[in-house]
Amino acid sequence: MEGQVEVVREILRNNPTINVNCKNASGYQALHCASDEGHASIVAILLAHPDIKVNLKDSRGGTPLHYACFDGHASCARLLLADSRVKVNDYRGSTPLWWAAYRGHLDVIKCWIASEREVDLGTRGDYHRDAIGAAKKWKKTEVTLLERFKRDAVQTRHQVRLELGFLDDLAAEMFAIVVFVSDGLMQIRDTTTTTPAARFFSIASQLPLELQMVLCFRQVGSDKEIVPGKESEVAFKELARRL
Repeated sequence: MEGQVEVVREILRNNPTINVNCKNASGYQALHCASDEGHASIVAILLAHPDIKVNLKDSRGGTPLHYACFDGHASCARLLLADSRVKVNDYRGSTPLWWAAYRGHLDVIKCWIASEREVDLGTRGDYHRDAIGAAKKWKKTEVTLLERFKRDAVQTRHQVRLELGFLDDLAAEMFAIVVFVSDGLMQIRDTTTTTPAARFFSIASQLPLELQMVLCFRQVGSDKEIVPGKESEVAFKELARRL
């Protein structure tokens, strides 16, 4: 595959009944090839096709996610991990995460941790499952991140998401929600706040307490509307931790 994005678009546009899941002699489908070669734009196009099957295995049992992780194509891995249809533990042999650790692809590991998908570090001592052990044995990956994740998954994920900019996207969405529910009454003129997270808290702190409670509890997955002050405080701490 040569990464000709416009050609792929044109083929799909002019052939609405095309079989996007057809395989070659090695069991490769187009999504395998795009992930293997690192063509993230084509991966995105294929994932958007209504007929795409994202978990097909080739003749060796590899899925598109396997190939993205094996070859270190973080942008492709990020797209695949963001798709809820992709099964991260549907494999034959070693896991995609194991391959990323074994091959030394720290950027792929960071995308995996930040994605909030399951992180299967495997069983210690099991060569084909132990991601930390594989990284240490071949000394290709900085294992500190994996070891930190094993000790404290929540804090490590938070730090990685912050590093990769994932949290800014979330904060911006929350900021938009605040502006919407406040019915346009808030004037956004504070030039001292530069990040979406800072702007969010700047606006949210000015809302009526009841509305703060509703917003906060909805963001942490609760269906409560108005709650006692102590519970509101706990929810705000949870929200701040996520940001």
